[in-house]
Formats: sequence, C-alpha cells, structure tokens
Amino acid sequence: MTSLLRSLTPAEQVGVLFIIVFGLLTLVTAALITLSVRGRHEADAQRQAAHADWWSLLKTSWFMVSIFWIGWVLGERVATVLFGLVSFFALREFISLSPTRRGDHRSLVLAFFVVLPVQFWLGGSAHFDLFTVFIPVYVFLAIPVVSALADDPQRFLERNAKLQWGIMVCVYGLSHVPALLLLNLRQYEGKSAFLVFFLVAVVQGCMVIQHLAARHFPRPPTAPNVSRSFNWATWAVAVGVASSLGVLLTAITPFKPLETLAMGAIACVAGSMGHLVMKALKRDRGVTNWGAQGQSVTGANGLLDRVDALCFAAPVFFHSARWYFGA
Repeated sequence: MTSLLRSLTPAEQVGVLFIIVFGLLTLVTAALITLSVRGRHEADAQRQAAHADWWSLLKTSWFMVSIFWIGWVLGERVATVLFGLVSFFALREFISLSPTRRGDHRSLVLAFFVVLPVQFWLGGSAHFDLFTVFIPVYVFLAIPVVSALADDPQRFLERNAKLQWGIMVCVYGLSHVPALLLLNLRQYEGKSAFLVFFLVAVVQGCMVIQHLAARHFPRPPTAPNVSRSFNWATWAVAVGVASSLGVLLTAITPFKPLETLAMGAIACVAGSMGHLVMKALKRDRGVTNWGAQGQSVTGANGLLDRVDALCFAAPVFFHSARWYFGA
C-alpha cells in the first residue's frame, strides 16, 4: 500500500485517501442509520443518548473532512477564504454568547473586518514571520487602545480579555489550517495538503476515541466542574491510540515513523487540552454548546463546537513542523 501511494502523484494520493475516508464515513453513517431505525421504538434513554453522541461525532467528522476536501479541490486561495469564513462565524458565535457594550463596537469592527482578513491574507500570501506575531503582538496591543478611546471603562479588562481570547482561538488558531497548505518543507514541495489531512485525522481521531473510552470505561472525572467525561486515563489512551494510528499515515507525511508519532501526539495533546479549555468557557457562560439549545446564534449549528480542538492544535502543529524543518 505504501509503495503504491508513493508511485502516485500528490493529487492522485489525496484523491485515493479521501475516497477511503469518505467510504469509511459513508459505511459508518449507513450503519448508524440502520441501528437508529431498528431501535427507534425503544424507550432506552441510555441507548438514545449513545446514538445522539455518535451522530454528533459523525457530523463533526463529515464537516471537517468536507471543509478540507472542498478547499483542496478549489485551490489554496479558496481554502484560505473558506477557512476565513469559518473563522468569521466561529468568532461571531463566540462573541454572541458574551455580553458586550456600546464601547466595544469599534473593537468588534476592528476584529471582524480588519484583523480577520489581514491575518488570513498574511497566511495566504505566506508572510509567515508577520503572520506569526500579528495577532499576539500588534492586535493584542491595539484592541485595548481602541476600546479605551471609546471612553467606557466599565469592566474594561474583562471585555477586552474576552475579545482578545476570541480572536486568538477563532482567528489565530484557525488561520493556521490553510497556512499549512503553503508551508514548503524540504523534499516535500507540493504535498502540504497531506499535513492538513494528517492534522485533521489525528485530532478528530483523538476526540472520538476519548469520547468513546470515557463512555464505555467511566472513571472519576479529573475536573468535574468543567467536564464530567474527562479523566487522565481515558485521555492518555486517546492520545496514545490516535498518535499510533497516525503512524499508519507516515507515507504521506515528511516525517519518519517516530517523528510522525511525536507530531501526532503534539497535535492530539494540544487539541484535547484546547477542547477542555473551551468546555470551561462554556461552563462559565452557562451553556452546554456554543449554540443556544442546539442551534448556534450564527445558524451554523454549533460551528465552534466542531472546530475548537482544531483551533488549538493547528498553530502548535504548524509551528512545530516549521521549527523542525527550519522552514
């Protein structure tokens, strides 16, 4: 299988991989539909909850794979615009669940219509030196200045921290996904799409495994006020298994097997810890997901819930790969 993949062109390799992935997702979807139809008359609340969890995980998997597939087919520029739109709606979803004041309007306009497009333009044009520091340095200093000029000091620190955190997660984090497509690594030119595929596969695999392990092998939660399902044992299992499965994709990465294992672990740890942080933010806001009663304020049906792990994993993975290869 490895030799066959290496004999194909990069475009053919991506095509084969996505045929396999879409085929697997289709089979799982068909199996879940069959189980749902057979058990629709059953009043077992636990089984119905399990089916709902499976559907949630499956929808997230379809969403993440489809977004990358569309972006890859239509080209790097379209992928950058596509993820920019995802970032826009994710940030709107984040901000909409937090109270704002009139004094925040200028800062919000700056975030949505200046910071977001500039950050994605920097990534799409491969200006990686400025792309790396634009938000953490320049934007983090500019936002409170703009807010102070609005002459509204009430809850000033809280309001600015909320907006800065939303920009960091929803804009800075997601902007690193299409940036991977433009990352030129040694002896890996024209194949950076596989890095995105690898990142999405291991992060989503980690989240699925962690969820299933926590459900079928329950243990006392580590942080019960944040997450009733998170504990170190199932987390370690999820990271280990997902990283090991990622080694099967070594042939399409620029890494050697042990390097692939390490990069997979880095992505899994960052993504899973980020997911936990986003849960803490939701608990702080008193919501179970980023969309009120299952429907997001943007109409995107809990978009941020689907990409929160990727928002944390993407920048860590991007800069780890760039540092390792000296790109």
